[in-house]
Amino acid sequence: MFELNEAWITFKLAGWIILPLSLLAIIALAILLEKAFLYWQFARLSNDLLNLVETYSFKWEDLEKILSALDRRHYYRRFLETVITHRHRPSWWIESRVADEIQLIEASLVRRLWTLETIVTAAPLLGLVGTVIGMMDAFKIIGSAGVVNPTGVTGGVAQALIATVIGLIIALIALFGFNYFSRLQSQTMDEMERLGTRMIDYIRLTQENTDYEDT
Repeated sequence: MFELNEAWITFKLAGWIILPLSLLAIIALAILLEKAFLYWQFARLSNDLLNLVETYSFKWEDLEKILSALDRRHYYRRFLETVITHRHRPSWWIESRVADEIQLIEASLVRRLWTLETIVTAAPLLGLVGTVIGMMDAFKIIGSAGVVNPTGVTGGVAQALIATVIGLIIALIALFGFNYFSRLQSQTMDEMERLGTRMIDYIRLTQENTDYEDT
């Protein structure tokens, strides 16, 4: 309880600038939680699926069985089902459809990351605004009628320092989250492209064997 009271007093000392800073913190936290849920629920590649595609000798029925167990919104299911749907067409056609699906998936993965990047810049700047306002209040008290009010001066300095610290903390959290999820997005896209190459190679090999048997 004492810690909550201390936190409340600290926020009050920061002044009105704490309101936009709190809004940025809530937005950043919401985006980070959304991205964490998204990757955990819809972007994890199971070992069974990976091992099956890596064999180069799987049955399409086995692949479809594994994919059917995944959520329809799962990115790897969407991606691989695009390949399966068009597997009887020429390889250039498959590559075109896969490229379209990858673009859609990538757009979904990077959605709202730009907001985190903006918060990384905006939070320290807002903290700096609070710093300037706090120091102005402190100097105003010092300069009024030549009388110094120690409590007022201390409050102005506290407002300046607290706003700066809160802005930096929000920016650091948003920065780490942005870098982490940007790296996850890049890894996911690289893995999809690698699996897509494996599957298209397998389709080409199958088509070549079929043509050879027909001759």
